[in-house]
Formats: sequence, C-alpha cells, structure tokens
Amino acid sequence: MSGVHGAAPGGALGLDRDLVSPFTALQAMAESSRCLYCYEAACVTACPTAIDIPGFIRKIGTGNVKGAARTILDANIMGGTCARACPTEVLCEQACVRNKAESEPVRIGRLQRYATDALFTAGVQPFARQAPTGKRVAVVGGGPAGLACAHRLAMLGHEVTVFEARAKAGGLNEYGLAAYKMVDDFAQREVDFILSLGGITVKTGVALGRDVTLTELRQDFDAVFLGLGLAGTNTLGVEGEDLAGVVAAVDVIAALRQKTAPPVELAGRRVVVIGGGNTAIDAAIQSLCAGAADVVLAYRRGSAQMGATGHEQDLARTQGVVLRTWLAPRAIEGMGGAVTAVEFERMVMEGGRLIGTGERVTEPCDVVLKAVGQKLVAGGLDGLALAGGRIQVDGHLATSLPGVYAGGDCIKSGEDLTVQSVADGKAAAFAIDAYLKA
Repeated sequence: MSGVHGAAPGGALGLDRDLVSPFTALQAMAESSRCLYCYEAACVTACPTAIDIPGFIRKIGTGNVKGAARTILDANIMGGTCARACPTEVLCEQACVRNKAESEPVRIGRLQRYATDALFTAGVQPFARQAPTGKRVAVVGGGPAGLACAHRLAMLGHEVTVFEARAKAGGLNEYGLAAYKMVDDFAQREVDFILSLGGITVKTGVALGRDVTLTELRQDFDAVFLGLGLAGTNTLGVEGEDLAGVVAAVDVIAALRQKTAPPVELAGRRVVVIGGGNTAIDAAIQSLCAGAADVVLAYRRGSAQMGATGHEQDLARTQGVVLRTWLAPRAIEGMGGAVTAVEFERMVMEGGRLIGTGERVTEPCDVVLKAVGQKLVAGGLDGLALAGGRIQVDGHLATSLPGVYAGGDCIKSGEDLTVQSVADGKAAAFAIDAYLKA
C-alpha cells in the first residue's frame, strides 16, 4: 500500500521527514491550470473510489480549496492518506492524457494532498449525519475498509461500533506504511477527522475470536462488517527461518511507526529484505533510515514482475538499497543461533515458468526481513465461507452469513491498496443500508 510522488533523486530520508514537500498555494494554482478537465476523464476511471478529479482540480484553480477537499473526501474519506501513499503513478496519473503530449501527468496526488491538508488544518467537518435510524452496526477492524464503512454508515444515520484489535485505529495506515510517508501523526489525525462526524464508537484492544465472537455480534447488532485485513504473515519455508535476526518486515515497519524498539537491531547491521512488494521497499528504506550499514532487497523474479511500482524501486535505489532480482531463498545460515547469511538460488523464466538454475549465491547479513506477503487469520469467523484464503463475498460484498458483509484486504476485490479498501468499505455501507431498510 504505497507510493511516493515527486521525490528528489538521491534525497536522504529520515523516519520523521516528509519525503515530498507539499504544494504551496502558487504551485497548486499553477499545477491545476495544466488539467484539461476531460469529459469522461480516464483518471477518474483509474481511481478505485472514482474521485471527480477534474472537478476537484477545477475548484482548486478557482480558489475553492475546501470545496475541492469535500469533493475528494465524499468519494474517498481517506483521500489524505491516499494523496500521500497511493501509487498514483500506476492509477490516475498514469491515465492522465497529459502523458501523451508531454510525458508529464498532472500531479493529481500532490493536488489532492494540498486540498485535503487545507481542510484538515482549518478543522472543518464538511459532512453531516442523516436522521437516526435506530439501527446498530458492528464493524470489525479499524483500518481503511472498516473506517470508510463506519463513516458512510454514520452519515446514513446508523450507529456504529468499531472493534479494533490493536491499541489504535487506522490499520495499515497507522502500522503498515513507512514513517516517511505519514509524518506528523497524519494517520491518527485522519482517524480523528472521521470520528468527528459522530455516531461512531471505537473499542480498541478487542479481537474477533478472542474477546468477541461473530455469533455475539450478530445477536447484538443489526448488521456486521468485517474489515479484518491480513493479520498473518507468510513464511519462507526454508531451513534457518527460526534463527535470531529473522523477522517479519511488517513488524519492523510497525515498530518504527510507533517509535518503539524494532524486534531486531538495525543500526550498523547488514540487512537482507526478501520480497518484491511495497512492504519490502518500505522495510528496506526504513532500515537505512534507522542506521543499517547496508541493505539488499532480493526478489525471486525480475523487476518488471515486482509488486512495487517502478517509481518505488527507483526511490529505493536512490536511497542506497541494492536491488537483486532472480534470486529465490533456499536456506538461512547462522552461527550461535543468529543469522549470518542467506543462500539464494539463481532463477530464470522458461516457457512462462520460474525455474531454478542450480547456481547458488550467498549474501552475508545480520538481519533478514521477510516481506513475502500476508494472509488471513481465520480464527473467529464462525463458519464463514472462504475462497482462495480470503472471505468469500458476492457482488454486494455480502458473505455467506445473512447480515454479515466484508471488504478490504480480507477479500479479493482488487489490489491490496488503501484506496481499494476504502472503495470496498463505502460500497459495503450502501449495501448494509439497503439491507437494513429492506
């Protein structure tokens, strides 16, 4: 779930330093003038939440910045986070028609941040609740999907209780995005903005299956939304994975975001990150920010097959991360119970299949960060139907149990991105509203 826009090549990062300087009013006005305000704009189609991008940019150009922010947030209540972390280079900005003429899209992400930041700074709450319906909805998971669902349900007049397993709401926005993408405690400021609408109660430290059951929620509430995310981490399945110094990359990112000690010492250490997605990139760059001596990111396929965008890969390289492709981990070596190296096999693609060449490559290291994907923790789902390791839903995001809906990373509706989770949460809210009124 990442993407950083306009980073200067070679610029040194810090854990609390904003990578991209926000637009000034003059810069925003100049950039907004580049928009052609296309009819049936391709950028809107490319956005999972279908923000009226030409519409909000036109408002910036006419000085109606708060109106621009409302346009954004009405479609995507987490438009502030998405302006910072959404991979616009492969979504709306890639679709911009300016690419054809100038090879330089309108900087939609930065304009979106300019507008939403202005509204947050002003302390404006642009939305209001409809008349109370008397209906109560439980939302399990306080991440992007859950909060987006809760916000829309509250707007529609329902009372919502959000159950969040962690100490804070925000989900991956709070715990899973690199610190340099979310400076100034923005994730929590966004949560506070969402909750200021009213009608939403958040209960933290409450986990499904441990502190509350789905059966209980169905008895106590009129409907339930599951925005559980993917709390489990995949393993490498190789010898030596239990050695000291081998940890999940998401745990390191979360610790650095919360300003707590990471599960491994990074300062002065040689770090190998295994994986090719945005989490791998974030972990690699943040390791350098935390003082790692050197960082190697190894991926079993080529750079074109990496989940991380080309922009993210370039950012990692400019910060000093060494990217090595076509390497699959085969064993983790150690001494005295601690990791000392990773043994890789060099891979090739033949006939559309990834196969090993038999050639082995050893990379010395003190720390191994695993970033090979996350998975659904199925505990507490009380017999819900699953498909492909995710919760099965229909076209209205309804699960196999009446009155229970799901969205975000715990289902498979598109890319595992904040913007997709927000789209799921909003769509589920409308489906739940229809269910409650039936």
